[in-house]
Amino acid sequence: MKILSVNAGSSSLKFTLIELPEEEVVVTGTFEKIGIEGSFYTIKYNGEKIKKEVELKDHTESVKILMQELIDMKILSSYEDLDGVGHRVVNGGDYYDSIIINKDVEDKIEEFIPLAPLHIPANLSGIRSFTSILPNTPQIAVFDTSFHQTMDDEEFLYAVPLDWYNKFSVRKYGFHGTSHRYIAEKMKEMTGEDKKIICCHLGNGASLCAIKNGKSVDTSMGFTPLAGFIMGTRSGDIDPAIIPYIMKKTNSTADEVVDSLNKKSGMLALSGISSDMRDVEEAYLSKDPRCITAINMYVKKIANYISMYNTLLQGADYIVFTAGVGENSDIVRDLIVKKFDFMGVKLDEEKNKTRGISGIISTDDSSIKVMVLPTNEELMIAKDTYNLIK
Repeated sequence: MKILSVNAGSSSLKFTLIELPEEEVVVTGTFEKIGIEGSFYTIKYNGEKIKKEVELKDHTESVKILMQELIDMKILSSYEDLDGVGHRVVNGGDYYDSIIINKDVEDKIEEFIPLAPLHIPANLSGIRSFTSILPNTPQIAVFDTSFHQTMDDEEFLYAVPLDWYNKFSVRKYGFHGTSHRYIAEKMKEMTGEDKKIICCHLGNGASLCAIKNGKSVDTSMGFTPLAGFIMGTRSGDIDPAIIPYIMKKTNSTADEVVDSLNKKSGMLALSGISSDMRDVEEAYLSKDPRCITAINMYVKKIANYISMYNTLLQGADYIVFTAGVGENSDIVRDLIVKKFDFMGVKLDEEKNKTRGISGIISTDDSSIKVMVLPTNEELMIAKDTYNLIK
């Protein structure tokens, strides 16, 4: 089956076409600056990269162009040759699993907009665009939050008036669930059994997840992806009283302050250089004092979560690093793991030099095995789609 995995942003559309059950990636690409001047798209196929600058009025126009490109490249013979489309949806509320999209499901997703006002409207744009052009092709919603629905109430509840939860659905949802689930399933495939895992999804957005018996026990992100530890442009956990304080001091609205916490904070704010860890690391190695502070804070916050989850799991079997920073930054991995020298967690310096390659990077006598395992959210979306329509 030919399955298209889709991640629709407010002005972008990322896609990967995967042949299942072979799990063969056929073509990937991105449509960027949709609805904005200077729009373009790129397609990678057979080792070649094609880039075309074209006016992209909206997501529907982008989908039309995408489908025509797939036909022109003879990847598809017709629209009907595409067996299913899997859509990443950032928040699925209380949905436990991925689901075939119908009008009721679409309406339900629309009800989640207040939970993720920046993301869900874009996700819906992608869904509606593909549905309008491919009305007979199954569309599947794959929720970032579903994997974390196994958390106990003592993990997902906040110590706030219970009415906030009962009436307004205020609770920890957690995110990056598709990535954490991929790691859980891949680890079982590799080891032959469910292990107690602390999964460190470290990218520009980042979260940790404690996994036991293949299920999420706790995770660092919360009601929104703003919670947790320091990220590229997100602050992570702060004292909430800071928000009204800054509102008064700067004559800002709550939305403006939260926007700054989402887009102008994190490593960008601390380093004064960039939200990209590669840039911050380069300055760190050049002894830039702000970048030294930024990386030290970043590492400490992550280590604190690892410590907490190690206790929650009553001793983890594996610490797994994944996503852009986790897979590629030997510096960050080394600094984090060194926080656990006192516990006997040890990195093999040579093995840790790996970038984006799966493997154990700890020593044979390390008290907790440490490894790098590249994530594959697109494959998870495609597999969920395949399993629902086959």
